[in-house]
Amino acid sequence: MLSTAALLADTPPQLLPARELMAFTLASHILLVPFGVALPFITVLMHYRALRRDDAVALQLARRWSAVMAVQFAIGVVTGTVLSFELGLLWPGMMGRWGDVFGLGFGVEAWAFFLEAILIAIYLYGWHRLKPWTHFWLAVPLPLTALMGAFGIIAANSWMNTPQGFRLDADGNPVDVDVRQSIFTPIFGPEYWHFVVAMFLTAGYVVAGVYAVGWLRGRRDRYHRLGFTLPFTVAAILTPVQFMLGDSAARAVFHKQPVKFAAMELVWKTDTHVPEYLFGRLNSDGTISGGLKVPQLDSILAGFKPSTKVTGLTSVPAADRPNAVQATIAHWAFDIMVTIGSLLILLALWYGWCWLRHRDLPRSRWFFRCAAVAGAACLVTVECGWIATEVGRQPWIVYHHMRVSEAVTDTGAGSLWAMLGVVIVVYVAVFASFLAVVLKMRTRWRIADESLVAAPPPEADTPYGPRSEPESASAGRAGGAS
Repeated sequence: MLSTAALLADTPPQLLPARELMAFTLASHILLVPFGVALPFITVLMHYRALRRDDAVALQLARRWSAVMAVQFAIGVVTGTVLSFELGLLWPGMMGRWGDVFGLGFGVEAWAFFLEAILIAIYLYGWHRLKPWTHFWLAVPLPLTALMGAFGIIAANSWMNTPQGFRLDADGNPVDVDVRQSIFTPIFGPEYWHFVVAMFLTAGYVVAGVYAVGWLRGRRDRYHRLGFTLPFTVAAILTPVQFMLGDSAARAVFHKQPVKFAAMELVWKTDTHVPEYLFGRLNSDGTISGGLKVPQLDSILAGFKPSTKVTGLTSVPAADRPNAVQATIAHWAFDIMVTIGSLLILLALWYGWCWLRHRDLPRSRWFFRCAAVAGAACLVTVECGWIATEVGRQPWIVYHHMRVSEAVTDTGAGSLWAMLGVVIVVYVAVFASFLAVVLKMRTRWRIADESLVAAPPPEADTPYGPRSEPESASAGRAGGAS
């Protein structure tokens, strides 16, 4: 307890508000990331199905999803721009000293961002104006630019976790930068693929959840069936893949960041035959309160045998490791992520079993209830993944090279708290506007669908082909000709 108090006494007063501000903006922005990364792919996939099978319903879904994608991208511009400014404003020590080493990742992300904006504009403009397959092929690069943006961000973050590709001079400044090594760090591959698949899986479950709610409310038409089936199938296929990728990423942390792994698993002393604790709370003396203890399981998961030695938190001085509270936070975040992932595997197996047996969706309302909440559960896992990654790395902002307290701004704590208040108000307004726009589009589409059922015109909402002209315009031209 005394060591924790001493550590807190040595931290600058502006560190807490700077952390809170960064945490809030990052937690808000990351809710939009799955749709920025994966919704273009799901939309283009539905577009391909529509053209391949001449499916008007699929084409309507693709067109509407593209509109939601554009609105989401606009909101992501706001939250992402704020984050980019905060990196320089809140952590000038890191950016000033290490920016030349890992800054290329942010450059790649910015370039991908502008390219994605151009492609979204072309895609939206192409409806009604381009030939069907020309329009589709112009949209194909869109998911690739989203993956490129994720590449840049994960390259920067993985470098912060496993920094390399430089040499320190006599003053401790990085020189002789090797760009290739600074991008492709030891943990980049596991972290990148774990992140990307998480984005696709989350977007699939969220989009499918919208139509699962409609299904539960009695809308059993083909529009809702197709809107549910395609994104849910993508997510269900990726769920077991993600579980294996998550295991690979955790094992990479075990080898490359053993102290972070100890925090995520609440391992106090280096030992073999280490038990696994499901939840629980780490005390400052190394004891664990609560939780479910499974003997030897942590060693087995880490190295496939009980005799695997797992590094403990006490292997390094207290100043170089997460404190008891931070370790507990990282541990809970990791356990929540794994628990939800395990439940999603059961949901995916339920779906796959029914589809293989009957070539049909499950008929149980409980399945659709679970599917409706799966998207929200995935968003929770995305938040938990970043919490485990960032909190488990404490007190380092650049692992073993720079502490968070060394990188923080000199701006007064009062100014940072005021800034946090302003950002919260702005973000609430931005997200409320986003929700209002999406709900407005949903209402307009529903009214249009109901009017089409009552009196369908010959070419209602047709994205391609010749368009019907309004009666007044046709009559006017006819009168002029006569």
